[in-house]
This record gives sequence, C-alpha cells and structure tokens, in this order.
Amino acid sequence: MYTVKLTDFEGPLDLLLFFLKRDELDIYDIPISRITKEFLDYLHFIESLDLEVAGEFLVMAAELMQIKVRMLLPPEPGDADEEDPRANLVKRLVEYKRFKETAAHLSDLEDRRHLVFERGYRRSDETIMPKDDDEDLLRDVSLFDLIASFKFAMDRMPKTFVHEIIRLNVSIDEQLEFLRVYFSRRSEATFSELTKGMEDRIRIVVTFLALLDLIRNKHLIVRQTDPFAELSIMRNVA
Repeated sequence: MYTVKLTDFEGPLDLLLFFLKRDELDIYDIPISRITKEFLDYLHFIESLDLEVAGEFLVMAAELMQIKVRMLLPPEPGDADEEDPRANLVKRLVEYKRFKETAAHLSDLEDRRHLVFERGYRRSDETIMPKDDDEDLLRDVSLFDLIASFKFAMDRMPKTFVHEIIRLNVSIDEQLEFLRVYFSRRSEATFSELTKGMEDRIRIVVTFLALLDLIRNKHLIVRQTDPFAELSIMRNVA
C-alpha cells in the first residue's frame, strides 16, 4: 500500500474558516448543522485517502456535534436568556482569524523590509542568501483546495449499485510515468483534464497520489489563479 503523510497539516479552525469564506457565511451566525456535515465529510474523505487525521480534528468534530445537539434541544423553562451554544466557537474563530490576519500582515512587512538595502559595509557572513522556498510549489493553494479538487473529480464519477469486485492493474509507478509523459507534452493542465477519460475511481485515486509525489519532489507546481477556482498544475522549470 502506498501511504502519503502530510506533516504540515492545517488545524480545524483553518478548515472552519475555509468553509465560511468559501460559502460567504456570517461568522457570527454559523449554520452549525451545515458546517458540521461539511466538517465530517472532509474527515471521512481524508480517512479514505489513508491520511492520518490529527486528534484536534476529532475533538473539533465532537464539539460541533455537541453544539448541534444543544441547538436542537428546547431551552429549559426559565432559561430564555441562555447563551447561544455557538458563542464560544464564534469567539475562538474570530480571535484565530484576527491572529492569522495579523501574522499575514507581519509577513508582508517582512517581505517589504527585504526589498530595502541599507547603505554601508556589510560583512560577508551577514549577507542574506536566497532560500529555497518549498511553499512556492503550492502557490496560493491550501491542502483543503487540493482535497476539494480531488473530491470534485471523484463526485463526477457515475454512481452505481453494482458490487462487483474487479482487480485493476494500476500502480503508482504506472501513473507517475503517465504524468511524466503527459507533462512532457504539455506545460500546464487542470486536474479535471488529467483525469478526463478515467472511468474508475481507483485510477483517479492512484493518479492523485502520484501527483502528490511529483509535487513533493518538486517536479510539478500547483497554483490557483482565483479564490475557489480550479487548480492548475504546471511543470516546474526552476
């Protein structure tokens, strides 16, 4: 079995903010039933890829379920002014969102500072050397964007109720070679274009795992031109 582990896994609050931003939802009036379903769907989907689900994601799933149950239960007599069950979650999301925005602002200031060159003598050991930034391989793309693109390709597959088991002769090495040949002829393609014509789910899954391997080894780059747009995959010519 081919196992992929992503060590730089984004936290559960990142995932919730991703849902809120994608669907343009009010952070102060979270549709808890809808968000809980989305959250659990992503956890099940990650598990189906044999990716390790962090404990903090399971804790958040349990918390969302508890909030959902509390909102469904009628209020106790005399508790008309009971606090909204979502209040604590909303507070944490707002604080986390503010923290992320502040961190992004500080990072932007740091990038601008690197463009300023001071006059005067600098010792050779103080010279700032360019660093190899692996994050450039994923340009404005998060883990959730990758999974959403893969889920979109899987959802396009026709749903059947036939439980016939057929062993397919498809391997990671085969799909790695398929991707190498594909991008030797084309410099850029979407994941939908890559999987066009694939009529079985397992081949799409193996192709996705092969794609992750080529991204990790810096042979391919993934970018997203607009928020929530389809992912574009390119050869890394660097």
